[in-house]
Amino acid sequence: MARLLLAALFAAAFPAAPGAQVFEAGDVALRAETLADGLEHPWGIAFLPDGSAVVTERAGRLRLFSQGRLSPPLNGVPRVATIGQGGLLDVAPAGDFETSRTLFLSFSEPGPGGAGTAIARARLVREGDAARLADVETIFSMNRKTGAGRHFGSRIVPAPDGTLFFTIGDRGEMERAQDVSDHAGSVLRINPDGSVPSDNPFLDTPGAAPEIWSIGHRNPQGAVFDPVTGALWTVEHGPRGGDEVNRPEPGRNYGWPRVSYGRHYSGRGIEMGAEAPGFEPPKHYWDPSIAPSGMTVYDGDMFPEWRGDFLVAALAFQLLARLERDDAGEIVGEERLLEGAFGRLRDVEVAPDGSVWLLTDEADGRIIRLSRAP
Repeated sequence: MARLLLAALFAAAFPAAPGAQVFEAGDVALRAETLADGLEHPWGIAFLPDGSAVVTERAGRLRLFSQGRLSPPLNGVPRVATIGQGGLLDVAPAGDFETSRTLFLSFSEPGPGGAGTAIARARLVREGDAARLADVETIFSMNRKTGAGRHFGSRIVPAPDGTLFFTIGDRGEMERAQDVSDHAGSVLRINPDGSVPSDNPFLDTPGAAPEIWSIGHRNPQGAVFDPVTGALWTVEHGPRGGDEVNRPEPGRNYGWPRVSYGRHYSGRGIEMGAEAPGFEPPKHYWDPSIAPSGMTVYDGDMFPEWRGDFLVAALAFQLLARLERDDAGEIVGEERLLEGAFGRLRDVEVAPDGSVWLLTDEADGRIIRLSRAP
């Protein structure tokens, strides 16, 4: 009943805009409308239990989108290093947000040697129409900062068991992805207070970083916990070709830079080719590269044809990819939507009413809502 009520409230809050566009997607007609603009390279969006959304801007701002309006930037955001691809990145509410009011933020943290990916925890305080962050605490800092401005990752995924998954890219230094003592090029897992779960795979490995869950990742910028398979899934940028969808398992090696589809930007081939013993193959890949970013599982009611499928936002190809799956959760097909219609797509999330919300990665970035058209 609560979900139905929230969906009804959403439907009332977002009537069809006069400037809406309609797109065909197989047997489904999509209505696309801009809900907000003027965002500076928005990076992550997440819904709160009351139906409002929190949105990050890479320049270091966090905003609330509520009742059709975008708030001023919230006070309390950690200081970020806005260098290259770095800045304020993802945002995710804790599983117990309704009682704890806890948000997690990923960002490029300045420090000795340059910058590196960090995770902060904060409490969202709302006072009338105003909001701010309180009790802000950095609970994770990557162990080797550099001056490079590339491949920070970084999506955050609260898991059903209360732990926190997040991703870090290789920081533009690809050999780091094969070093278990280095946080770069990894999927990582911590407790909500920043401590290390007792069942992490490298906890007892001498010299290894205990937060690491899996290694060999180039730059994973999308991640989601999938209710169909009960597992974490990620999507990452390959080199020239070789973007990957993976289901990271504890202690496994996903190949980069030893194994990958595609080629290096120099034109040189990948050292061991597309597949090799001891390295996990992707569940799906793109060659040429679409430059995938945000990722979600469609679990709403508005598009029952899509239920259980992955939705992946893409930057270079400027599209939304729907990855069709069978009952076991395996990827069996792909449909490309909105190609070139809205520019670079940075994130995708499913709203409480089943509509799909997108962020465009532009200096004048937008929030776009996809709903079902007649």
